[in-house]
Amino acid sequence: MSAIPKPQPGILDISAYVPGKSSAPAGVRLHKLSSNESPLGPSPAAMAAYGKQAVNLHLYPDGAASKLRDAIAARYGLNADRIVCGAGSDELLELLARAYLGAGDEAVYTQYGFLVYPIAIKASGATPVVAMEVDNTANVDEIIKVLSPRTRMVFLANPNNPTGTYLPFDEVRRLHAELSPDCLLVLDAAYAEYVKRNDYEAGVELVGTMDNVVMTRTFSKAYALAGLRLGWAYCPAHVADVLNRIRGPFNVSLPAIAAGVAAVEDSAHLERTVQHNETWLPRVAEDIARLGLKVTPSVGNFVLISFDSPATAGAADAFLNSRGLVLRQVAAYGLANALRMSIGTEEANVAAVAALKDFLGQAG
Repeated sequence: MSAIPKPQPGILDISAYVPGKSSAPAGVRLHKLSSNESPLGPSPAAMAAYGKQAVNLHLYPDGAASKLRDAIAARYGLNADRIVCGAGSDELLELLARAYLGAGDEAVYTQYGFLVYPIAIKASGATPVVAMEVDNTANVDEIIKVLSPRTRMVFLANPNNPTGTYLPFDEVRRLHAELSPDCLLVLDAAYAEYVKRNDYEAGVELVGTMDNVVMTRTFSKAYALAGLRLGWAYCPAHVADVLNRIRGPFNVSLPAIAAGVAAVEDSAHLERTVQHNETWLPRVAEDIARLGLKVTPSVGNFVLISFDSPATAGAADAFLNSRGLVLRQVAAYGLANALRMSIGTEEANVAAVAALKDFLGQAG
């Protein structure tokens, strides 16, 4: 065999990320409940702002995304200079790993943490270390157990995907207190807008007072701009400086900047989205639990549904798919006996519960 270019060590050990399904059999109405997308769609103002940029597509965007950073800063009471925008929070997570991890380093994530974390860690040449969870929830003591002198980063999804569980702010602070000053705590708060708990804080306070904490956020979930790939990070000034040195010079598109500004400023639409979830999340969880299935308590816009075996979970997925209900298989997370269901429209939610009832009756 002739010589070919070879990737860096560890690259071929990466399992590629596989998104949730997005199609159903022909002839049935599709209800896509596999990707935690907003059932209400984006703000009309954001869609209008996006459309207005059609005549400007020959122009480069503002490389600093200044208007978007200013809008985010105004919305959340932050310093715009410490905000870095990216092509989804995924890009920012990867940039953080690229900037601060290398061969010989370790980075920690929890047992059922977002699959992008090990991808980013391995791509940087570092070693991923898994901390076990307790009751499908990140556990500070378990994270502390796996810390070592080589730990340079800890990824914590809060709330976590795919479980929907979260850590109270006091626990996040306790975790941070155990980290060395040269270890970066990355708080991935992709679902923060949905959390209505008095003991939760997305990470703004820690970032504002500590030199080794970063919070990442996304426009893909509550703001319903997943198709534009738009996210942001709030960082200490020195971390923002590093990320700005290595990110692409025009990593956020002109239409995405415009839509993002409009979305942030349309607080009424965001509130409608959050309220829809507040109404349907507990109802869906309760209705499915009444069927005898285990539902992990969630504060996101999705629920994790556990079956008695991987085979039953697979059969349920196929049954639901035959009715146009597309859920997310989560075997890649080590949860082969479970499916993740996004909170959808009223029609989709009711149909999913009814289909699960029919499946269990048939299986019984």
